[in-house]
Amino acid sequence: MSEPERAVPDEKRVLMRKRIAMLLWRALAIAAVGLAILGTVLPVLPTVPFLLVAAWAAGKGWPAFERWLLDHAHFGPPIRRWRENGAVPRRAKWASTLMMAGSAIGLQFFANIPLWTRIGVPAVMGCVAVWLWMRPEE
Repeated sequence: MSEPERAVPDEKRVLMRKRIAMLLWRALAIAAVGLAILGTVLPVLPTVPFLLVAAWAAGKGWPAFERWLLDHAHFGPPIRRWRENGAVPRRAKWASTLMMAGSAIGLQFFANIPLWTRIGVPAVMGCVAVWLWMRPEE
């Protein structure tokens, strides 16, 4: 087979991979926005981290959707604050810290949970809280 004949299937394969990758990035963006919307009504599900994932994924495979997220009146400001300087509002820090503390305390009331889980999960949440409070606020 000559070189030009072999190049055509390779080009098709590359194009197909790009299309599949774009569809996967878009699917991830939509799923993350869906979880973020659920997070607005479910107290245990965070909203902003899913918005950050959605904007990141959209930036990889759906620039128009990324622009829509960034320009959105409600979703855009936290995404822009995070992208500009990794900022987390003080109110979100307090809410996250209180939710993690409540979860860590509530975990201790379940009798069948192994000791490593009783200690490990609150320890991880404590590390997350420390990291969160080290982030800039605006």
